[in-house]
Amino acid sequence: MTEGLDVHEPIAAKSDAASSAKPTSHTHAQRHQVVLVFQGGGALGAYQGGVYQALHEAGLEPDWIIGTSIGAINAGLIAGNEPDNRLPRLQEFWRRMTRRDMWSASPWPGLSDTVSYWTTVLGGIPGFFEPNPLAFMGAHVPLGTDSAGFYSTRPLMNTLEELIDFSLISKMSPRLTVGAAHVRTSEMRYFDSRECEITASHIMASGALPPAFPAVRIDGELYWDGGILSNTPTEAIFEDSPRRTSLIFAVHMWNPVGPEPETIWQILHRQKDIQYSSRVASHITRQRQVHNLRHVISELAKFVPAQDRNTAAVRRLMAYGCPTHMHVVRLLAPRLDNENHTKDVDFSPRRLKLRWEAGYADTRRALKRKAWETEFDPLEGVILHELEPGADLAE
Repeated sequence: MTEGLDVHEPIAAKSDAASSAKPTSHTHAQRHQVVLVFQGGGALGAYQGGVYQALHEAGLEPDWIIGTSIGAINAGLIAGNEPDNRLPRLQEFWRRMTRRDMWSASPWPGLSDTVSYWTTVLGGIPGFFEPNPLAFMGAHVPLGTDSAGFYSTRPLMNTLEELIDFSLISKMSPRLTVGAAHVRTSEMRYFDSRECEITASHIMASGALPPAFPAVRIDGELYWDGGILSNTPTEAIFEDSPRRTSLIFAVHMWNPVGPEPETIWQILHRQKDIQYSSRVASHITRQRQVHNLRHVISELAKFVPAQDRNTAAVRRLMAYGCPTHMHVVRLLAPRLDNENHTKDVDFSPRRLKLRWEAGYADTRRALKRKAWETEFDPLEGVILHELEPGADLAE
């Protein structure tokens, strides 16, 4: 790893007292499938690298990874490599994404962030994206449907094909799902390795955020970044068939709670956080309601006389029930000092390192606590586990 992004060394986790409740007979970890859900968020995705590092060191490899945008890229790097190569490939990707910080020691506050932002905007990120000169000639210049974006992502295609073995993804160990938005219909599409061959194009489609990046064509149709429709695609787990009892690490990078803004600059920051995190609470609430109803149906079915259970009408009604439990461990990336609405394009080494370390430390805390092994109401189909929020990270 380059200087400023050395994530090989373990990071001390903060102490977190484990719950004293005893686990019930139906909470044993071996009955769970382990699922990672990665949000989109550009440079914020370094936090996900730290999450995976902690899981990997604990021997907890995922059975299924669902990602959107940068989350799809991180997911592909994990699913498309053998276990021993996953962490090195993740680290190599983020090393390549790191933009050299030449102004970190500047005496003028904010100068380094400003220079980093404009350097990225004007020059792109090697191995990720590069400017599309024609796009800067005017908003009405015909670029073609497959090239309509301010940047070209051809460098990302080369990076993905170098760092990911797509033949491994087809073996579904782990299963990989990436979300993208269908341009014509505005419908969410989940490309699943259980149903189709996942290629670099599928991952790039999941991260084709307009108007920066052009849409990606798959099977004759254009797709944009899935984050514009669902930036936290946990619904894929609840709509799966058949559903399985799951231990879900939902990795969130946009903070749903924040201070009231006083300036235009602060408004831009708060608006972006709300835009990409606002669906989180409503999605989980809705999923809990629906899945709890499935549990109620399963419990009520026990009261149906045995001679009536085999009738077509009763079997059809009982099919709406589901006995699975979904333990959702929510990991929320902390704020960094002085971060603003450009944070998702801040690929400076010190910021990427801080985000990676935060993901590592938070996941270590969650693994130490093991809240999913405590007692819970069997009628609760979805059990949400949240860490106590930590303080903002100082640089």
